[in-house]
Amino acid sequence: MISNRSVRLKSILTRRKSIEEEVFDGKVQLRRVLGLVDLTFLGIGSTLGLGAYVLAGAVAKTEAGPAVVISFVVAAVASAFAAMCYAEFAARVPKAGSAYVYSYVTVGELAAYIIGWDLVLEYIIGAASLARGLSNYVDSLFGKVMSTYLAEHLALNVSFFSRYPDPFTFILILIVSALIAWGVRESTLLNNVFTTINLLTLTTVIVAGSFYIDFDNWSLDENQIPEKDDFGETIDGGEGGFMPFGISGVMAGAAKCFYGYVGFDGIATTGEEAKNPRRNIPLAILLSLIVNTIAYMGGACVLTLMLPYYLQDADAPLPHVFDHVNLQIVRYAVTFGAVFAISTSLLCCMFPIPRILYSMGRDRLLFAAFSKLNAWTQTPVLAIICAGLLAAITGSLFNLDQLIDMMAIGTLMAYTVVAICVLILRYKESRP
Repeated sequence: MISNRSVRLKSILTRRKSIEEEVFDGKVQLRRVLGLVDLTFLGIGSTLGLGAYVLAGAVAKTEAGPAVVISFVVAAVASAFAAMCYAEFAARVPKAGSAYVYSYVTVGELAAYIIGWDLVLEYIIGAASLARGLSNYVDSLFGKVMSTYLAEHLALNVSFFSRYPDPFTFILILIVSALIAWGVRESTLLNNVFTTINLLTLTTVIVAGSFYIDFDNWSLDENQIPEKDDFGETIDGGEGGFMPFGISGVMAGAAKCFYGYVGFDGIATTGEEAKNPRRNIPLAILLSLIVNTIAYMGGACVLTLMLPYYLQDADAPLPHVFDHVNLQIVRYAVTFGAVFAISTSLLCCMFPIPRILYSMGRDRLLFAAFSKLNAWTQTPVLAIICAGLLAAITGSLFNLDQLIDMMAIGTLMAYTVVAICVLILRYKESRP
């Protein structure tokens, strides 16, 4: 009796959908309105956010020196392996849900349920961290007036929360949720505009900075490195040269640079809204990875050639280097572009959440109400509302460092599961 129940429980937990059943179930209700450009810009907007304005300078100063360029290449190669796994599955199973659907057709229902929740939490925490980061950025532009006032009047004396609740973060996420609920065509159009502004800003940075480069900054001798910087702080410049912290510094930098490529997997959640998904989704994933790599490497080259790596500002490197050469117009353009970059990443990070909830609701692994589409917008409005509220509450109560640590765990788990699912699928196909 017990053995029969165990067998039944095992069959329930490991039951799978076949790829043919998932692809040809006839349940497609979302509108197929996203072309290759929309999907590519969705991937670029997801990944080319605040990292483009901060990551290169921070890694160059503390981890890799001018070899941060190599760190980005290593991180790009690692991301490319994950991207190819997503691209293969997207071509085979063009359905909404990304890694959730992929694990459902290869591993089983229990694994799909776990990875589905993992993805939801990953994107919610990612959106919360981006909104909190934008709040901190805007606050710093106005002399930290908001944080000072809230810390004095609405202090949260709880160890695992931030110092104060952040209403700016809360309201910002609700606004983005409303834009996504408005319709996929409208929200992607806004993303395309914001991403274009972001790319134009970064292009301006690279072109303007190229007139002020000094190749000697890539071959500085250890004796040329001063003991203290302009603020009297001790400089740790390593051994000088192109790779001052050695190969270990390059690899440590690559680990941090990998964060700059997180987000392309959001393209895979649009399987039921993409035109010709078997072709466009894999192509968009690879194109967004290529564009991001070029942007990161171009920015890193300009940064480290304009100013020695040990004099970089880890918090705001681009404004700092253009301040150093007295290019105030470009400095203001960078500040302006960073706001659009973070806003774009926030929109793209919120975009996949309702698609995953919609897919899980349709499979009855969550409430069926999550799979209901609004008759006018053709979007899962209830899923968007719940995701928006949860992200808004999370972002307003936790600080940025806590959110980034939690997001990294979810991202690593999702990438690992998709890679394992590809191996399982190929092994099953190779068996007679």
